[in-house]
Amino acid sequence: MTCLFDSYIMVDWSASSTPKTGADSIWYCVMERRAGKFVEVALKNPSTREQACLDLADILSDLSSRGMKTLVGFDFSFGYPKGFAQALGLTDATWQGVWRELARSIQDGADNHNNRFEVAGGFNQKISGTAGPFWGCPKTRQSEFLESKKSYLSPLTNEMRLCEQRINGVKPVWQLLGTGCVGSQTLMGIARLEQLRRHPWFADQVKIWPFQTGLSADDLGDITFAEIYPSQIKVTATEDLPKDALQVRTMAHHYGELDQLGDLAPLFKGDADLTPDQRALVVSEEGWVLGVGKSPKEQALSWLDSYIRLPDDIYRKSQEMIENDIDVSGFDEDMRDVATRMIHACGDVNVGEDIFYSPHAATKGRAALQAGCPILVDVEMVSHGIIRKRLPKDNPVVCTLNDVRTAPKAKELGTTRSAAAVEFWDNWLAGSVVVIGNAPTALFHLIQGLLDGRLEKPALIVACPVGFVGAMESKETLIALAEDLGVPFITLRGRRGGSAIAASALNALAKKGITQ
Repeated sequence: MTCLFDSYIMVDWSASSTPKTGADSIWYCVMERRAGKFVEVALKNPSTREQACLDLADILSDLSSRGMKTLVGFDFSFGYPKGFAQALGLTDATWQGVWRELARSIQDGADNHNNRFEVAGGFNQKISGTAGPFWGCPKTRQSEFLESKKSYLSPLTNEMRLCEQRINGVKPVWQLLGTGCVGSQTLMGIARLEQLRRHPWFADQVKIWPFQTGLSADDLGDITFAEIYPSQIKVTATEDLPKDALQVRTMAHHYGELDQLGDLAPLFKGDADLTPDQRALVVSEEGWVLGVGKSPKEQALSWLDSYIRLPDDIYRKSQEMIENDIDVSGFDEDMRDVATRMIHACGDVNVGEDIFYSPHAATKGRAALQAGCPILVDVEMVSHGIIRKRLPKDNPVVCTLNDVRTAPKAKELGTTRSAAAVEFWDNWLAGSVVVIGNAPTALFHLIQGLLDGRLEKPALIVACPVGFVGAMESKETLIALAEDLGVPFITLRGRRGGSAIAASALNALAKKGITQ
């Protein structure tokens, strides 16, 4: 299958007035397709818009010189609602007139100092003679024509573009200040894009979707700029990366994966229900957000009517997506199937970066299962996730969490029932496979018992406790003390984990038997 692009750059913009890094600043991620697999080339956090544009120019020049077709997504509006350019009195009332006017008006220094509030106030004066349609600024920057709160909207302009009317929770592009708004990013972003698209290194290769391509994937550029909405895919900040960084990484993966499956091209068509006049408005003035089609309700009804129903079809599609999306070439051969199943269990390809294991852990675990060893689990949910028909020797699955002795033991020890339950593994623990998918205290208690010599050594520990309190720490303790424990392990670093991921690892070990 031929892909539309060879590389994907996703950019989270910022309108900060000072150099800034970390959360709520500029982030960009660069992904390339190499031998059919996705490779993250860069995840960067430039402190200024000036530096971001210099970086992007260098990257695009390099990709172009290597013959790579590139999709570049930016998370701000490429256009304004119908009538804005005309109300502003521009001779060219199309998107090009607006882009040129912003590039002419906006002053954006190398230190991020800028005049966006003065420009917005000037636009309001021209459009309405009062404080609208733009609004939102620090009280110290208020003027006769720009106020900190919304007070007026010119009848010559609309509140939302056509595409924004199909997205839940978005704020109008007129709002310049406040959580979740993109008004300032749009003013600053369009001004910079007008310069970037005319860069002498690649100006003849850039096309702006849908303004220069129409609502179609048939005439994209070697470099295609498109508007994206990262909140279409939910991500949560981690201790290592803020939400902005994870969003650009996730969006780069998302569009690359869709492209590989042949599902990206339809996203460039927008909403099929647009009238001819609406399509003309989108292409000439308002623009569109890549991936926005039907309204949420209409899309839900479409999914309800078209979801895959037959088990064999679901499995076939799932396998196709796994093969295209998941790169396990960096894992030892005996771990590849385990890693694939763990990634698939949570539907997040980025999980693979946090899978960690000791040498030959999967081989040793398979050998133990093949010999008929017991499987010890911390919670019933892990037990329920283990596919019994895959177990090579009808291996017993033991969970002592609800043993009548566990609650009193927990009270005696001053710990959780999950930790106390480990005390009653003694008849099965030697040579077993331990699978922990929920409780960090169970893993801590097991490690302590092994260090003290009170507990027999299992053949393998699969450690995937999940949560905010102790989950990451328990797994890092296992890794750091693995040599002292003398027990092979497979784990998922960080806060992520859970019963489904833990059980999926065991199922993968059981399925293949012994790997020589």
